[in-house]
Amino acid sequence: MLNTNEIHNHFSARTGQIAVLIDPDKFNTPETLSPLLKKAEFAGIDYFFIGGSTVSRKAFSETVAFIKKNTLIPVVIFPGAAHQISEDADALLYLSLISGRNPEYLIGQHVLSANEVYDMEIEIIPTAYILIDGGTKSSVAYVSQTTPIPNDKETIILNTAKAGILQGKKILYLDAGSGAKNHVPARIIEILKELNHPIIIGGGIRSKDALNNLSQANVLVIGNKIEEEINFLIDVKEFIDG
Repeated sequence: MLNTNEIHNHFSARTGQIAVLIDPDKFNTPETLSPLLKKAEFAGIDYFFIGGSTVSRKAFSETVAFIKKNTLIPVVIFPGAAHQISEDADALLYLSLISGRNPEYLIGQHVLSANEVYDMEIEIIPTAYILIDGGTKSSVAYVSQTTPIPNDKETIILNTAKAGILQGKKILYLDAGSGAKNHVPARIIEILKELNHPIIIGGGIRSKDALNNLSQANVLVIGNKIEEEINFLIDVKEFIDG
């Protein structure tokens, strides 16, 4: 493990940062990646997150390596499984799916990758990963065989986040899932701010209004919308520029 908190400190530094989530199942060649990297750089995004539900190790490693070679924007692994790791990245979100009760994603996948991850020279960030109901069954809910927390169960969400912090998690990542109809409600961010931990929000962010609505989170993650409409990065630039 790399003894640094550089990326974690960047997460903590301010609210309204933007990460573009790249799924190597969909973007894994120079022809598909290069235009995305250029437009994301033009928009002024803060991070690339890399991960997917079904991506192979080869495609994952090659995608991370290509992105690192062709941009100065930090690359953060958002792993969907134990094999989605790469020493070419800047940091790894070491996710525990604490909203579910499937031991495979609480600790099982971690044991499979622990030996390799422990020896990697990248920043490892223990992350409380909490699925919130986004109005549709997401890929991560299906693959992990877990049930998201209803978005109106504020006490459950808060107590789940507190449990993660007590376990030593440094980041709170709330995800409505890929293709979500609804993003995580802004009121959840307000409730969790009292815990003084960086908050990452993903899933269902499909408009500039949504970006503005969720701007009190430290990092907003955009994936599906950019896959469908890469020019959404123009709206992202306008949001970033204020």
